[in-house]
Order: sequence, then structure tokens, then C-alpha cells
Amino acid sequence: MELKKALPPRIAAIHDLSCFGRCALTVILPTLSAMGYQAVPLPTALLSTHTGGFDHLHFRDLTSDMEQTAAHFDRLDLSFSAVYTGFLGSAEQIHTVEHFLDTFGAKPDPSGKAPLILVDPVMGDDGALYSTYTPALVDGIRKLTARAHLITPNLTEACLLADLPYIDTRTLSEAALEDFLSSVFQKLKRPGQNIVVTGVRTAEQTIRTYCLCNGSAAISSEIPCCKNDYPGTGDLFASVLLGLLLRGETLPDACEKTAAFVFRVMRFTAEFPTPVRDGLAFEPFLKEL
Repeated sequence: MELKKALPPRIAAIHDLSCFGRCALTVILPTLSAMGYQAVPLPTALLSTHTGGFDHLHFRDLTSDMEQTAAHFDRLDLSFSAVYTGFLGSAEQIHTVEHFLDTFGAKPDPSGKAPLILVDPVMGDDGALYSTYTPALVDGIRKLTARAHLITPNLTEACLLADLPYIDTRTLSEAALEDFLSSVFQKLKRPGQNIVVTGVRTAEQTIRTYCLCNGSAAISSEIPCCKNDYPGTGDLFASVLLGLLLRGETLPDACEKTAAFVFRVMRFTAEFPTPVRDGLAFEPFLKEL
């Protein structure tokens, strides 16, 4: 296979480093690298494990390290084809990420294009806020999403951003589900911003992804429910989606392809009796990317 004669596009990944459990940077870095990108991490927190299903974990806020690392990136005159943010360790980090976007968010990459800004508002799941998140941090995430070209909340996070009550959509009729999602998108949409809402479950035991692209919302994918909900699924989804978009895919096509890929990984992982908290066994699938 002949290698493409161009340097890999560079992506800044502002996420936590959870050492065990396959989420955040331990998923994002290998996924983006496999897709041909140079992933440059800016860790927000160091955790011994993720927060789902583990007790007595070690957690270290890395705010001061973020600021010094970003300052060094600036001195190096780095530029990025995308800036991708996720889990933040504290409300103080909102200012840090805003400053990063001020510095790098409009700076052209080597091809002359301004970076795509993707905010994955990692805040909760199944109607519940993650244990490390505070109201101030939720308000800060709302501010960050306003600066994004694309946001990728799951349904819980979409409701938090829209300040609407979470509803278990498995209890809704098709008409009621469409009305509910319409109200969510109505509260979230901003001029020029695209939105992907993941993890919308239906009464028919499927999971849908909804896409708001150029002001119009529609179902972009629908897959069967798997028996387990794995941590890191959203990180894998957003990473693959970002990689496809930077390759020139349209958002609806990228969503459909990403959902199909993630479903194959989930189905494979479910064949093994490992704890759900261990995360998705995505490694054998990296070669497909």
C-alpha cells in the first residue's frame, strides 16, 4: 500500500486520562491514530479508573498542568485541524479550555483551514449526572458548547444542556418521541452549529442517533440494543465521527458509518464474560479504520 505523501492532520484532544476501563484518552488516542491523525492530548484529569463501576479511585485535577502545557504549545506555534474536548475535571477548567480556544480555535492548520471545534459534553448518562460534576461545571459546559461547530451529547447530556427534564424514551410512542426530540433540538440549536444526539432508545429496543445538520433534524442511524451499556462508547463514537468528518464525509453519512462501526464493536465485546466496566474491546477493530 502506497502511503499518502502528506503529514497527518493534527487534532488536540482535551480529555481525561482514565488509566483502566477504556474511555476518554485511552480510546481517543489509538482511534484517531489508526485513522491517520496525530492526536495531541491535553489531559484534564488523571484517574486510576473511570467513575463507572469502580470504588475508591484515584483522581487528580490537572488544571495547572493544562495551562502550562497549552502555553508551551503556543510557544511552539502549533496549529490543529480540530480541537476536540470532553470530560473536564473541575469548573476552573472551563476558563482554561476557553483560553485554549481563544489561542488555537481560529488559527489555520497547515492546509490553511480553521480547525473544526467538537465539544463532546461528557456529563452523565441514563438520566444521571456524573459524580464529579457540579452545577457550576454544567453551566460552564453550556458555555463551551456555544463555541463549537459540532456537539455530540448523549440524550442525558442533551437534556442537561437544554435544561429540560430527562425522559426514558423507551416509554414513548413514536409521535411522542419525535415531539420530545423536537423540543430538545429547538432549545439546543444555534446558527451554524451541527448537533448529534446519541443513545436515544426506542420502545422497539433500538438505539437511534439524531442529527441536526444545516438546521434540519433527522434520524441518522438506528441499531439494535445490545445487552450491555459500555463506558467509553461515546468517546469511540465521537472519535470515529470526527475522523470521518475530517476526511470529507457529510455529517449524516459519517453518523451512519460511525454507528455501524460502534455496533460491531459492542456486539463483539458482549460475546465475552468480562465486566462491563472494562469497556469496549475495540482494539481488534482499529485496522478497519
